[in-house]
Amino acid sequence: MSYLPTDNRPIGALCLGRAGVDLYAREHNTDLQQVSGFDKYVGGSPANIAVAMARLGARVGMLGMVSDDSLGSYVREYLLSENVLVDGLGTAPDGTRTSLAVTEMRPDDCEVVIYRNNAADFQMDDSDVEALDYASFGALVTAGTVFAAEPSRTAAFRAFDLASEAGVPVIFDVDYRPYSWPSPEVAADVLSRAGALSDVIVGNDEEFGFMAGGINLGLEKARELAAESSTIVIYKMGPEGAITLAGGAEDRSGIYKVDALKPTGAGDSFMAGLLASLAEGRPLDDAVRRGSACAAIVVAKPGCAPAMPKTPELDAFLAQHAD
Repeated sequence: MSYLPTDNRPIGALCLGRAGVDLYAREHNTDLQQVSGFDKYVGGSPANIAVAMARLGARVGMLGMVSDDSLGSYVREYLLSENVLVDGLGTAPDGTRTSLAVTEMRPDDCEVVIYRNNAADFQMDDSDVEALDYASFGALVTAGTVFAAEPSRTAAFRAFDLASEAGVPVIFDVDYRPYSWPSPEVAADVLSRAGALSDVIVGNDEEFGFMAGGINLGLEKARELAAESSTIVIYKMGPEGAITLAGGAEDRSGIYKVDALKPTGAGDSFMAGLLASLAEGRPLDDAVRRGSACAAIVVAKPGCAPAMPKTPELDAFLAQHAD
């Protein structure tokens, strides 16, 4: 069964939200204050998903904002080099800055420091999202960070409406980051609204629990969304794998164990592998398996966007880890 459109729409997905810069520590298992330097990569969940889907053969566009400076140009040029369409990637007003993440390279207790004060991606407004033809896309893909501030929050909900009007499924990664929000109460309300409007929702047990008002209520929240509004809900449980809820059924799946360098990028790579596989018409269980393999590949490499696998690498990994 195919869960995403397989018609003749020319662009597989439109990724909405943050495209930023990541600085990764060069030394492994070293505190940030002690590292000697950093390597620069493109990051931000929607940008990572866009790059990863493009590497898996999907035609992908980016909708968002970057700053009017050299870092904004760096992000734009990198996305172009990865065959991501950037017609929807605007340049934010003077004084805003492309978001920056500084991260350690360690598999556990990895500290990530993110700077999003006056971030360029939060400047996207209704006019930016209304400039595109949603009927030309196979799906609208976004993450919770786009809703954390105005005007991008209102713009993102407007994009949801436009996608729905065009018959385009909305794919939502909850991706709750407390530092971006004015309060947990606002975040819970807004993320729950976004979830109720989405066709596919991916989140971890803590994120579903947060929306439900308690970690022990997360699975019930996922079941509620699957029953009431969403075609697919994926409830991730870290090393315990995931539960996929679709069509009234629940399917448990595991993870691929690798020697991880860091945890970052796993969720974005999983989402990209899942969606690229669904867009190819693969069965849902196979798409989840390929998404899990993508996540395992990424955590074993430095960076996020540049660590995303291409199809031959993914297929080789799956062949090597076949049951």
